[in-house]
Amino acid sequence: MEAVSPGFSILVADDSEDAAESLAMLLEFEGHQVVIALDGDAALASAERVRPQIAILDIGMPGATGYEVARRIREAPWGRGMLLIAATGWGQDEDRRRALAAGFDRHLTKPMDATALAASLGTWLAEARARGAS
Repeated sequence: MEAVSPGFSILVADDSEDAAESLAMLLEFEGHQVVIALDGDAALASAERVRPQIAILDIGMPGATGYEVARRIREAPWGRGMLLIAATGWGQDEDRRRALAAGFDRHLTKPMDATALAASLGTWLAEARARGAS
């Protein structure tokens, strides 16, 4: 994974502790600050508390699903500019449409490709910079 811009605050939410910790280690290696949540309710609480710049959310978590977490983040003023990435094994066109309708910016299927994740972060950073310049 190529470093995009070290220092993002990132929430990783996945009910697979191994998957969450592996992704967190990869992101921390790139210089990001990572908070892990292992279910949807904890993800929402962490997002409200930490207010990360980026949230990578599994869709099929216990408690609130990733879709619900994304909707609730988008409802909050602090969550409107957050990059939301759906990380899921569900990769059909309908799954992508449903993720976008819930408020996700990107939809990545598991196992997640580090290059695709880096590209998503890079695109978001470029878009954020363009918004700031206009």
